[in-house]
Amino acid sequence: MLKATDLMVFYENMLALNNISITCADKQIIGVFGANSAGKSTLMYTLSGIMDDIQKKEGMAGGERITVLGRIQYLERDITDLKPSIRAKRGMVLCPERRRIFNESSVMENLRIGGYLATKKQSKETLDYIFELFPPLQKLKKRIGGFLSGGEQQMLAIGRALMAQPKLLLLDEPLMGLSPLIQSILVRATRKIRDKRGISIIVTEQYARPVLPIVDYAYILENGAAVLEGPHDEILNNPDVRSAYFGVSEE
Repeated sequence: MLKATDLMVFYENMLALNNISITCADKQIIGVFGANSAGKSTLMYTLSGIMDDIQKKEGMAGGERITVLGRIQYLERDITDLKPSIRAKRGMVLCPERRRIFNESSVMENLRIGGYLATKKQSKETLDYIFELFPPLQKLKKRIGGFLSGGEQQMLAIGRALMAQPKLLLLDEPLMGLSPLIQSILVRATRKIRDKRGISIIVTEQYARPVLPIVDYAYILENGAAVLEGPHDEILNNPDVRSAYFGVSEE
């Protein structure tokens, strides 16, 4: 599905990603965990191609110089130099951190915007699925996005990403700032998306506790580098991970 090799991103003199390699197989859920500024969002921007747009805009504005190195393969093709729009058309879809819905548009308008790549048949079927996955959105179709709660906005952001017909869904910190109850709902929904739709998922989070139980493989980032990686059970039982990301000390 996806294989990224030796990714490095420099912001002027700061190293944001340091020689990271990450793999996501078909129908896998991959977790990427790390503290603030560990490089999680930079990784997601690089995989989705948005980093290339940021790089070009900064260059045109005479701003921060950004250098991106490494290779990305997706569906057995090299996409390192492809625009983010082409990556999206091929099924790699990013649901960015902090939701970033269209606050002045309704729930249905947000979802329809997300479905611009889909056929009418796909749009109808996916809409039905989204309302099944997130029942609160069914009753909020006409609600303006800016008047939704944080949890409802995150449901909408994920729904909008699903409307784009992803084969690989990139979820960047979907649980940020949400209550434990809403986090549980979103984690269960993430697993259902993989199990019911067969969509591969890469999800980043600062805190591993809610997400780690559903991932097949995990990477731990610190200062832009992958300091630890392994399958679910190996990471879950690692005392350093339990202490740092679960708040459980080993006596």
